[in-house]
Amino acid sequence: MSALTDPIADLLTRIRNAMQVNKKEFFVPYSKIKSDIVAILKKEGYITDYELDNTETHPRLKVALRYVGKASAIVGLRRISRPGLRRYVGSEEIPRVLGGMGIAILSTSRGVMTGHEARRQKIGGEILAYVW
Repeated sequence: MSALTDPIADLLTRIRNAMQVNKKEFFVPYSKIKSDIVAILKKEGYITDYELDNTETHPRLKVALRYVGKASAIVGLRRISRPGLRRYVGSEEIPRVLGGMGIAILSTSRGVMTGHEARRQKIGGEILAYVW
């Protein structure tokens, strides 16, 4: 079993690959931060649903993608902060993705949240990804 150096990039890549082949659902190994990111995607309407699957030896997340017609609800994903180059911002520096049409996902001292929530609570953090 190989060690995964960037599990968030792995999650985003699995979402991107599943969208390209029009899969309805896919599995990803479970971790708390991945679960938080997927919960944000569900709350913002980018995915249909997710659930924790304990039938295998290691827990995993089952993620159901959302499609509008034949097109995916997620147009693009981009990993911002990565293990080799961390990106931190203050509450006033949180970027707006596509002029407010997308979301920035941040890891803050109060947990993983969208850029809108972090700006409202006036807290900064590490920018994990952009989703539009």
